[in-house]
Amino acid sequence: MQIVRGEMQYLYDHKGKKYLDLYGGVSVMNAGHCNPEIVEKICAQVNTLQHTTTIYLTQPIADLAEKLSEITPGNLKRSFFCASGSEANEGAALISQLFTKKSKFVAIEQGLHGRTKLTMNLTGIPMWRTDPYPSGNVTHIPAAYCYRCAYGLTYPNCDLKCARRLEDVVRDGDFAALIIEPIQGNGGIITPPPEYFQLIREILNKYKVLLITDEVQTGFGRTGKMFAIEHWDVVPDIMCMAKALANGTPLGAFITNDAVASAYTRPGASTTGGNPVSATAALATIDVIENYRLVEKAKELGDYFKNALNDLQQKYRIIGDVRGMGLMLGVELVKEDKIPAFDETDNILEQLKDLGILAGRTGISRNVLTFQPPLVITQNDIDHLCMVLGIILSKVSDG
Repeated sequence: MQIVRGEMQYLYDHKGKKYLDLYGGVSVMNAGHCNPEIVEKICAQVNTLQHTTTIYLTQPIADLAEKLSEITPGNLKRSFFCASGSEANEGAALISQLFTKKSKFVAIEQGLHGRTKLTMNLTGIPMWRTDPYPSGNVTHIPAAYCYRCAYGLTYPNCDLKCARRLEDVVRDGDFAALIIEPIQGNGGIITPPPEYFQLIREILNKYKVLLITDEVQTGFGRTGKMFAIEHWDVVPDIMCMAKALANGTPLGAFITNDAVASAYTRPGASTTGGNPVSATAALATIDVIENYRLVEKAKELGDYFKNALNDLQQKYRIIGDVRGMGLMLGVELVKEDKIPAFDETDNILEQLKDLGILAGRTGISRNVLTFQPPLVITQNDIDHLCMVLGIILSKVSDG
Protein backbone atom coordinates (compact mmCIF):
# COMPACT_ATOMS: atom_id res chain seq x y z
CA MET A 1 0.00 0.00 0.00
CA GLN A 2 1.28 3.46 -0.94
CA ILE A 3 -0.05 6.52 0.86
CA VAL A 4 -0.41 9.49 -1.49
CA ARG A 5 -2.51 12.08 0.34
CA GLY A 6 -3.51 13.16 3.83
CA GLU A 7 -6.37 15.29 5.12
CA MET A 8 -6.64 15.87 8.89
CA GLN A 9 -7.44 12.42 10.41
CA TYR A 10 -7.65 10.68 7.03
CA LEU A 11 -5.15 9.15 4.61
CA TYR A 12 -5.64 8.01 1.01
CA ASP A 13 -3.75 5.29 -0.86
CA HIS A 14 -2.68 5.10 -4.51
CA LYS A 15 -6.00 3.50 -5.43
CA GLY A 16 -8.04 6.26 -3.84
CA LYS A 17 -9.08 4.26 -0.78
CA LYS A 18 -9.72 6.34 2.34
CA TYR A 19 -8.38 5.35 5.77
CA LEU A 20 -9.07 6.63 9.26
CA ASP A 21 -5.57 7.15 10.66
CA LEU A 22 -5.38 6.12 14.30
CA TYR A 23 -1.58 6.01 14.46
CA GLY A 24 -0.74 9.57 13.36
CA GLY A 25 2.55 8.65 11.71
CA VAL A 26 3.68 7.28 15.09
CA SER A 27 2.39 10.18 17.19
CA VAL A 28 3.53 12.87 14.77
CA MET A 29 0.45 14.42 13.17
CA ASN A 30 -1.18 15.82 16.31
CA ALA A 31 -2.69 18.77 14.43
CA GLY A 32 -3.86 16.61 11.53
CA HIS A 33 -2.49 15.71 8.10
CA CYS A 34 -1.96 18.73 5.84
CA ASN A 35 -3.74 21.02 8.27
CA PRO A 36 -4.54 24.03 6.04
CA GLU A 37 -3.62 26.62 8.68
CA ILE A 38 -0.17 25.08 9.09
CA VAL A 39 0.37 24.50 5.36
CA GLU A 40 -0.46 28.13 4.58
CA LYS A 41 2.15 29.43 7.02
CA ILE A 42 4.78 26.94 5.81
CA CYS A 43 4.26 27.98 2.18
CA ALA A 44 4.49 31.66 3.07
CA GLN A 45 7.79 31.04 4.86
CA VAL A 46 9.19 29.00 1.94
CA ASN A 47 8.45 31.96 -0.31
CA THR A 48 10.22 34.33 2.10
CA LEU A 49 13.28 32.56 3.54
CA GLN A 50 13.86 28.83 3.37
CA HIS A 51 17.28 28.43 4.97
CA THR A 52 20.31 30.29 6.20
CA THR A 53 23.26 29.38 8.37
CA THR A 54 22.52 29.23 12.07
CA ILE A 55 25.33 31.72 12.60
CA TYR A 56 22.62 34.29 11.94
CA LEU A 57 19.41 34.60 13.91
CA THR A 58 16.02 34.33 12.20
CA GLN A 59 12.73 35.49 13.65
CA PRO A 60 10.95 32.08 13.52
CA ILE A 61 13.61 30.33 15.59
CA ALA A 62 13.70 33.16 18.15
CA ASP A 63 9.91 33.11 18.41
CA LEU A 64 9.87 29.33 18.78
CA ALA A 65 12.46 29.36 21.56
CA GLU A 66 10.36 31.93 23.42
CA LYS A 67 7.18 29.92 22.86
CA LEU A 68 8.73 26.69 24.15
CA SER A 69 9.88 28.47 27.30
CA GLU A 70 6.23 29.49 27.86
CA ILE A 71 4.58 26.10 27.37
CA THR A 72 7.10 23.77 29.04
CA PRO A 73 6.86 23.19 32.80
CA GLY A 74 8.88 24.84 35.53
CA ASN A 75 12.19 26.52 34.80
CA LEU A 76 12.87 24.99 31.38
CA LYS A 77 13.91 28.05 29.35
CA ARG A 78 16.89 27.33 27.08
CA SER A 79 16.26 25.47 23.81
CA PHE A 80 18.73 23.71 21.52
CA PHE A 81 17.38 22.87 18.06
CA CYS A 82 18.16 19.94 15.77
CA ALA A 83 16.34 17.87 13.15
CA SER A 84 15.16 14.69 14.91
CA GLY A 85 14.33 13.02 18.19
CA SER A 86 17.52 10.97 18.07
CA GLU A 87 19.59 14.15 17.84
CA ALA A 88 17.61 15.74 20.66
CA ASN A 89 18.22 12.80 22.98
CA GLU A 90 21.89 12.65 22.01
CA GLY A 91 22.28 16.36 22.70
CA ALA A 92 20.54 16.01 26.05
CA ALA A 93 22.89 13.19 26.99
CA LEU A 94 25.91 15.28 26.03
CA ILE A 95 24.89 18.36 27.99
CA SER A 96 24.09 16.24 31.06
CA GLN A 97 27.66 14.92 30.99
CA LEU A 98 29.08 18.41 30.54
CA PHE A 99 27.06 19.74 33.49
CA THR A 100 27.58 16.89 35.95
CA LYS A 101 31.08 15.91 34.80
CA LYS A 102 29.91 12.29 35.05
CA SER A 103 29.95 9.70 32.29
CA LYS A 104 27.26 7.05 32.83
CA PHE A 105 23.53 6.84 32.15
CA VAL A 106 20.53 4.96 33.44
CA ALA A 107 17.79 4.06 30.97
CA ILE A 108 14.66 1.94 31.10
CA GLU A 109 14.07 -1.51 29.69
CA GLN A 110 11.65 -1.30 26.74
CA GLY A 111 12.47 2.37 26.16
CA LEU A 112 13.29 3.74 22.70
CA HIS A 113 15.45 6.84 22.31
CA GLY A 114 16.78 6.80 18.75
CA ARG A 115 18.92 5.21 16.07
CA THR A 116 22.27 6.96 16.51
CA LYS A 117 25.07 5.01 18.18
CA LEU A 118 24.58 6.58 21.62
CA THR A 119 20.78 6.57 21.55
CA MET A 120 20.77 2.91 20.49
CA ASN A 121 22.77 2.21 23.65
CA LEU A 122 20.15 4.08 25.66
CA THR A 123 17.37 2.10 23.97
CA GLY A 124 16.04 -0.89 25.91
CA ILE A 125 14.32 -2.74 23.05
CA PRO A 126 16.57 -5.43 21.51
CA MET A 127 15.06 -5.23 18.01
CA TRP A 128 16.04 -1.55 17.73
CA ARG A 129 19.62 -2.07 18.95
CA THR A 130 21.52 -2.88 15.76
CA ASP A 131 24.90 -1.64 17.01
CA PRO A 132 27.16 -4.74 17.29
CA TYR A 133 29.47 -2.96 19.77
CA PRO A 134 27.27 -1.32 22.43
CA SER A 135 28.84 1.03 24.93
CA GLY A 136 29.22 -0.11 28.52
CA ASN A 137 28.21 3.19 30.13
CA VAL A 138 24.43 2.58 30.15
CA THR A 139 22.59 0.56 32.81
CA HIS A 140 18.98 -0.43 32.14
CA ILE A 141 16.46 -0.91 34.93
CA PRO A 142 12.98 -2.50 34.69
CA ALA A 143 10.08 -0.48 33.36
CA ALA A 144 6.98 0.24 35.45
CA TYR A 145 5.19 -2.48 33.49
CA CYS A 146 2.55 -3.40 36.06
CA TYR A 147 0.78 -5.91 33.79
CA ARG A 148 4.01 -7.94 33.54
CA CYS A 149 6.01 -6.90 36.60
CA ALA A 150 9.69 -7.80 36.28
CA TYR A 151 9.63 -8.80 39.96
CA GLY A 152 6.39 -10.77 39.88
CA LEU A 153 4.73 -8.27 42.22
CA THR A 154 1.36 -6.53 42.09
CA TYR A 155 0.75 -2.78 42.31
CA PRO A 156 0.19 -1.12 44.78
CA ASN A 157 1.64 -3.75 47.12
CA CYS A 158 4.98 -3.72 45.28
CA ASP A 159 6.46 -0.65 47.05
CA LEU A 160 7.43 0.51 43.54
CA LYS A 161 10.37 -1.86 43.45
CA CYS A 162 11.04 -0.98 39.80
CA ALA A 163 11.61 2.66 40.78
CA ARG A 164 13.64 1.76 43.88
CA ARG A 165 15.97 -0.27 41.68
CA LEU A 166 17.24 3.11 40.45
CA GLU A 167 18.86 3.82 43.82
CA ASP A 168 20.76 0.52 43.73
CA VAL A 169 22.29 1.62 40.44
CA VAL A 170 23.08 5.31 40.98
CA ARG A 171 24.83 4.75 44.33
CA ASP A 172 27.88 4.19 42.11
CA GLY A 173 28.25 7.97 41.95
CA ASP A 174 29.29 8.37 38.29
CA PHE A 175 25.86 8.66 36.67
CA ALA A 176 25.07 11.84 34.77
CA ALA A 177 21.38 11.26 34.06
CA LEU A 178 18.39 9.00 33.81
CA ILE A 179 16.63 9.19 30.44
CA ILE A 180 13.03 8.02 30.40
CA GLU A 181 9.84 8.30 28.37
CA PRO A 182 6.95 9.35 30.64
CA ILE A 183 4.88 6.77 28.75
CA GLN A 184 6.82 4.25 26.70
CA GLY A 185 5.67 4.33 23.09
CA ASN A 186 7.36 1.52 21.18
CA GLY A 187 7.71 -0.38 24.43
CA GLY A 188 3.95 -0.95 24.49
CA ILE A 189 2.34 2.21 25.94
CA ILE A 190 3.76 1.36 29.36
CA THR A 191 2.25 3.87 31.79
CA PRO A 192 3.78 4.28 35.28
CA PRO A 193 1.55 4.51 38.38
CA PRO A 194 0.81 7.89 40.02
CA GLU A 195 3.61 7.83 42.62
CA TYR A 196 6.35 6.63 40.27
CA PHE A 197 7.99 9.83 39.08
CA GLN A 198 7.91 11.52 42.48
CA LEU A 199 9.98 8.65 43.86
CA ILE A 200 12.27 8.69 40.82
CA ARG A 201 12.86 12.41 41.32
CA GLU A 202 13.64 12.00 45.02
CA ILE A 203 16.27 9.36 44.27
CA LEU A 204 17.86 11.41 41.49
CA ASN A 205 18.03 14.52 43.67
CA LYS A 206 19.63 12.52 46.49
CA TYR A 207 22.49 11.41 44.22
CA LYS A 208 22.68 14.58 42.08
CA VAL A 209 21.68 12.77 38.89
CA LEU A 210 19.77 14.67 36.20
CA LEU A 211 16.34 13.69 34.88
CA ILE A 212 15.94 13.70 31.09
CA THR A 213 12.40 13.11 29.87
CA ASP A 214 12.00 11.94 26.28
CA GLU A 215 8.72 13.52 25.13
CA VAL A 216 9.28 12.71 21.46
CA GLN A 217 6.11 10.60 21.30
CA THR A 218 4.25 11.99 24.31
CA GLY A 219 4.55 15.73 23.77
CA PHE A 220 2.26 18.45 22.43
CA GLY A 221 -1.06 17.38 23.83
CA ARG A 222 -0.87 13.69 23.05
CA THR A 223 -1.69 12.48 26.59
CA GLY A 224 -4.13 15.21 27.64
CA LYS A 225 -1.38 17.48 28.95
CA MET A 226 0.90 19.61 26.80
CA PHE A 227 3.73 17.33 28.01
CA ALA A 228 3.15 13.95 29.60
CA ILE A 229 5.46 14.43 32.57
CA GLU A 230 3.00 17.08 33.83
CA HIS A 231 0.64 14.26 34.85
CA TRP A 232 3.11 13.43 37.64
CA ASP A 233 3.83 17.04 38.74
CA VAL A 234 7.54 16.61 38.14
CA VAL A 235 9.82 19.06 36.30
CA PRO A 236 12.72 17.40 34.47
CA ASP A 237 16.17 18.94 34.16
CA ILE A 238 16.10 18.39 30.40
CA MET A 239 13.15 17.65 28.12
CA CYS A 240 13.48 16.27 24.58
CA MET A 241 10.94 16.71 21.80
CA ALA A 242 10.45 16.12 18.06
CA LYS A 243 7.72 14.38 15.98
CA ALA A 244 4.59 16.46 16.76
CA LEU A 245 6.68 19.55 17.50
CA ALA A 246 6.39 20.59 13.84
CA ASN A 247 3.54 18.26 12.82
CA GLY A 248 5.64 16.20 10.41
CA THR A 249 8.19 18.79 9.36
CA PRO A 250 11.65 17.58 10.50
CA LEU A 251 12.50 19.31 13.76
CA GLY A 252 13.81 18.25 17.15
CA ALA A 253 14.79 20.12 20.28
CA PHE A 254 15.84 19.74 23.86
CA ILE A 255 15.12 22.37 26.47
CA THR A 256 16.74 22.83 29.86
CA ASN A 257 17.20 25.31 32.68
CA ASP A 258 19.72 28.13 32.91
CA ALA A 259 22.13 26.20 35.12
CA VAL A 260 22.41 23.14 32.87
CA ALA A 261 22.49 25.27 29.72
CA SER A 262 25.48 27.20 31.06
CA ALA A 263 27.59 24.03 30.73
CA TYR A 264 27.28 24.16 26.93
CA THR A 265 30.13 26.62 26.32
CA ARG A 266 31.60 25.41 23.02
CA PRO A 267 30.09 26.09 19.58
CA GLY A 268 27.32 23.69 18.59
CA ALA A 269 24.81 23.74 15.76
CA SER A 270 22.68 21.59 13.48
CA THR A 271 22.71 22.58 9.81
CA THR A 272 18.96 22.26 9.31
CA GLY A 273 17.87 22.14 12.95
CA GLY A 274 15.43 24.96 13.55
CA ASN A 275 15.63 26.39 10.04
CA PRO A 276 12.99 29.04 9.29
CA VAL A 277 10.55 26.64 7.60
CA SER A 278 10.62 24.02 10.37
CA ALA A 279 10.42 26.68 13.07
CA THR A 280 7.44 28.27 11.33
CA ALA A 281 5.75 24.87 11.10
CA ALA A 282 6.28 24.36 14.84
CA LEU A 283 4.87 27.77 15.73
CA ALA A 284 1.84 27.16 13.52
CA THR A 285 1.36 23.71 15.08
CA ILE A 286 1.43 25.06 18.62
CA ASP A 287 -1.04 27.78 17.58
CA VAL A 288 -3.46 25.12 16.30
CA ILE A 289 -3.04 23.01 19.44
CA GLU A 290 -3.80 26.01 21.65
CA ASN A 291 -6.49 27.70 19.56
CA TYR A 292 -8.51 24.52 19.05
CA ARG A 293 -8.02 23.23 22.62
CA LEU A 294 -6.46 20.01 21.36
CA VAL A 295 -4.85 19.28 24.74
CA GLU A 296 -8.23 19.36 26.46
CA LYS A 297 -9.78 17.47 23.57
CA ALA A 298 -7.16 14.71 23.90
CA LYS A 299 -8.08 14.36 27.57
CA GLU A 300 -11.83 14.27 26.94
CA LEU A 301 -11.78 11.99 23.90
CA GLY A 302 -9.03 9.88 25.45
CA ASP A 303 -11.15 9.14 28.50
CA TYR A 304 -14.08 8.26 26.24
CA PHE A 305 -11.88 6.05 24.03
CA LYS A 306 -10.31 4.26 26.99
CA ASN A 307 -13.70 3.53 28.52
CA ALA A 308 -14.87 2.08 25.21
CA LEU A 309 -11.78 -0.13 25.03
CA ASN A 310 -12.36 -1.24 28.63
CA ASP A 311 -15.89 -2.24 27.62
CA LEU A 312 -14.43 -4.38 24.84
CA GLN A 313 -12.03 -5.94 27.36
CA GLN A 314 -15.01 -7.12 29.41
CA LYS A 315 -16.36 -8.94 26.36
CA TYR A 316 -13.21 -10.44 24.86
CA ARG A 317 -10.61 -12.37 26.86
CA ILE A 318 -7.98 -11.71 24.20
CA ILE A 319 -7.67 -8.17 25.61
CA GLY A 320 -5.34 -8.57 28.57
CA ASP A 321 -4.75 -4.92 29.40
CA VAL A 322 -5.86 -1.45 28.34
CA ARG A 323 -3.50 1.38 29.28
CA GLY A 324 -2.30 4.85 28.41
CA MET A 325 -3.41 8.44 28.82
CA GLY A 326 -5.28 10.83 26.56
CA LEU A 327 -5.03 9.77 22.93
CA MET A 328 -2.01 7.54 23.53
CA LEU A 329 -3.60 4.18 24.24
CA GLY A 330 -2.49 0.56 24.06
CA VAL A 331 -4.45 -2.70 24.03
CA GLU A 332 -2.32 -5.72 24.94
CA LEU A 333 -3.58 -8.88 23.26
CA VAL A 334 -2.93 -12.21 24.95
CA LYS A 335 -3.75 -15.90 24.89
CA GLU A 336 -4.08 -18.21 27.88
CA ASP A 337 -1.71 -17.45 30.78
CA LYS A 338 -0.96 -13.98 29.32
CA ILE A 339 1.03 -15.45 26.43
CA PRO A 340 1.50 -12.63 23.88
CA ALA A 341 -0.95 -12.99 20.98
CA PHE A 342 1.51 -12.02 18.24
CA ASP A 343 -0.21 -13.68 15.28
CA GLU A 344 -3.64 -12.50 16.38
CA THR A 345 -2.38 -8.92 16.65
CA ASP A 346 -1.05 -9.08 13.11
CA ASN A 347 -4.33 -10.54 11.89
CA ILE A 348 -6.41 -7.83 13.60
CA LEU A 349 -4.24 -5.04 12.19
CA GLU A 350 -4.64 -6.41 8.67
CA GLN A 351 -8.39 -6.69 9.06
CA LEU A 352 -8.58 -3.13 10.35
CA LYS A 353 -6.56 -1.93 7.36
CA ASP A 354 -8.82 -3.80 4.94
CA LEU A 355 -11.78 -2.05 6.56
CA GLY A 356 -10.19 1.38 6.24
CA ILE A 357 -8.62 1.87 9.67
CA LEU A 358 -4.89 2.22 10.37
CA ALA A 359 -3.50 1.43 13.82
CA GLY A 360 -0.05 0.54 15.16
CA ARG A 361 1.59 -2.32 17.00
CA THR A 362 4.17 -1.99 19.74
CA GLY A 363 5.61 -3.90 22.69
CA ILE A 364 8.54 -6.25 23.11
CA SER A 365 6.42 -9.10 21.74
CA ARG A 366 4.66 -6.86 19.18
CA ASN A 367 1.27 -7.73 20.66
CA VAL A 368 0.00 -4.30 21.68
CA LEU A 369 -2.53 -2.57 19.42
CA THR A 370 -1.54 1.07 19.59
CA PHE A 371 -3.67 4.15 19.03
CA GLN A 372 -2.01 7.58 18.66
CA PRO A 373 -4.37 9.38 16.28
CA PRO A 374 -4.33 13.00 15.17
CA LEU A 375 -5.88 14.99 18.00
CA VAL A 376 -8.49 16.29 15.55
CA ILE A 377 -10.43 13.01 15.52
CA THR A 378 -14.05 12.98 16.62
CA GLN A 379 -16.16 10.88 18.96
CA ASN A 380 -17.81 9.41 15.86
CA ASP A 381 -14.39 8.23 14.66
CA ILE A 382 -13.83 6.48 17.99
CA ASP A 383 -17.28 4.90 17.90
CA HIS A 384 -16.62 3.62 14.38
CA LEU A 385 -13.27 2.11 15.36
CA CYS A 386 -14.69 0.40 18.45
CA MET A 387 -17.61 -1.02 16.47
CA VAL A 388 -15.30 -2.42 13.79
CA LEU A 389 -12.78 -3.68 16.35
CA GLY A 390 -15.56 -5.41 18.28
CA ILE A 391 -16.69 -7.26 15.15
CA ILE A 392 -13.11 -8.35 14.40
CA LEU A 393 -12.48 -9.46 17.99
CA SER A 394 -15.65 -11.54 17.99
CA LYS A 395 -14.41 -13.38 14.90
CA VAL A 396 -10.90 -13.84 16.29
CA SER A 397 -12.30 -15.11 19.59
CA ASP A 398 -14.64 -17.54 17.81
CA GLY A 399 -11.75 -18.78 15.69
